[in-house]
Amino acid sequence: MKASTASCFLAFCAVAVALVACNGAASSGGASPPLSPLTGSGSPSPIQHIVLMIQENRSFNDFFATFPGADGTTTGQVVANPNCSPPISAGVIPLTEMPLDVPHDLNHLWHTGYQVAYDNGKMDAFDNVKFVTNKEYECSYPYQYTKPADIGVYWTLATQYALGEHMFTTNGSDSFTAHQDLIRGGTIVQPNKALVDDPNCGDCWWGCDAPHGSITHLVNKASTKYIKEGPFPCSDHFKSTYLTLRDLLDAKYVTWKYYVPPSNKIFGKLLSAFDVIYPVRYGPEWKTNVITPETQILNDAQNGNLASMSWVIPEENNSDHPGTSVDDGPQWVAAVVNAIGESSYWDSTAIIIVWDDWGGLYDNESAGPPLQYAGPGERVPMLVISPYARPGYISTTVYQFGSILHYIENNWDLGSLGTTDSATPITDCFNYNQTPIPFQPVTSTLSKSYFLHEKHSYKPPDDDW
Repeated sequence: MKASTASCFLAFCAVAVALVACNGAASSGGASPPLSPLTGSGSPSPIQHIVLMIQENRSFNDFFATFPGADGTTTGQVVANPNCSPPISAGVIPLTEMPLDVPHDLNHLWHTGYQVAYDNGKMDAFDNVKFVTNKEYECSYPYQYTKPADIGVYWTLATQYALGEHMFTTNGSDSFTAHQDLIRGGTIVQPNKALVDDPNCGDCWWGCDAPHGSITHLVNKASTKYIKEGPFPCSDHFKSTYLTLRDLLDAKYVTWKYYVPPSNKIFGKLLSAFDVIYPVRYGPEWKTNVITPETQILNDAQNGNLASMSWVIPEENNSDHPGTSVDDGPQWVAAVVNAIGESSYWDSTAIIIVWDDWGGLYDNESAGPPLQYAGPGERVPMLVISPYARPGYISTTVYQFGSILHYIENNWDLGSLGTTDSATPITDCFNYNQTPIPFQPVTSTLSKSYFLHEKHSYKPPDDDW
């Protein structure tokens, strides 16, 4: 693991406290300047490029438990579990500070993970969740948070730009549906039924490349799960209209690219959302718009080839996914931010960084009524980096992944997908009337060159069961 030095960490923490105090971001953020509308009268959006970076499997509290002014905690609630060693009694449990590269992947399936931990909104039964692999209780393991010195890049970005502290996943499932939600805002594939959890195909590709006979699981609005009753995970087999942002972007001639690391069928599931979308997988855009390797975004930013809309999926070791031996996620994010910040695109770009699901880790907040089936899920972090991001701002607005889609749709007047993109857009993280923030390179222990020359593992960034 490669972490920031302690001296650097203390320095940016001091800046964080100062900025939070100056901006009044500890609560409502009411002291910040008035907002400009995305469209219509007033200042139009100066954002011509949006880069959505999708990291892996972290709850908000796991990364920002002790961030100044944020809604975090170092204690959690538990229900009694006599099967743990030592036995756990109901009440309060301290969270353990852990390094970024934690050794175990936790259960974050919808039914056996999130529904158990959620406990009807009480968020107190993480100790009763069982590992997927050995069926043993996870006990106190989910009750942890990451050592701030190990995620100095994220804290620095949250200090300099905007942090969304109430971003909730669309549903309480894992990465397969989360990545669908980040291109379309929902997974309804049959009347009153939506995809949930991973397709039932073992170590396979997700989507149209899955082997014949692969089956998805479904859930209805009443939270009834239908195991192995869904369609093949490819949109040509879905009985409902399954449009994505790609359809809206193409209709308005707005360019897009989806950057994804190379993968190999032998290594299991491929985290490529557009592999599910039949017209993309078997059309020309599979070669022109789905870009491999993902590091090409570093060159595209430098060489003037950045699309208007970009999704960026990381290599396994750069994803923040628990259970990997190395986690260079903060350094990867810094490399992409620096590449864009030091390019001609900085003045017109918004970089949105979000973690695709909760990863089984404790969080102290539950969301309100769902906009989609099996949700909303747990809180995850969101960072908004832009010359027009409100500096030091902590947004208390309740978001879902559809909030990001809503912002994208508004920015280019794309219309609506009619899914969870009705959620409140992330507009309050911006102030288009402010003096643009000049870019300051993000300090990192790994360079752009490191990632361009890094040997690809050909493993997916998420190997959930």
